[in-house]
Amino acid sequence: MSRKVVTVSLIAALLSSPAAYASSLTNRDDKDYKVTVIEGKSTEAHVLKPSAALEGICARGCVVRLNDSETNEYELEGSEVVSIEDGYLYYDGPAATAVPKAGSAPAPVEPGAK
Repeated sequence: MSRKVVTVSLIAALLSSPAAYASSLTNRDDKDYKVTVIEGKSTEAHVLKPSAALEGICARGCVVRLNDSETNEYELEGSEVVSIEDGYLYYDGPAATAVPKAGSAPAPVEPGAK
């Protein structure tokens, strides 16, 4: 199998599972927040209690609004791990499922190898 085939196979597998790249949002404050998730023409509101999390949101990117404030809007691409702290949204890193574990990808096959 050529390197190109392996690369195309990996890309196809990743694209077929968009939930693996969805964002998550955790409330690290000690008060409730109204979180509005706007994906395209779809809008979904949630009340996020302290220490609660929304998982699997924004699979294809979205806007997150805190407490219905247009000045408190954040744009997510769909793979971020974010949290609310002191009334602001902070980027914690890429989604844990979006980062492959060491040794989890197949080793590249050299051309001509069997």
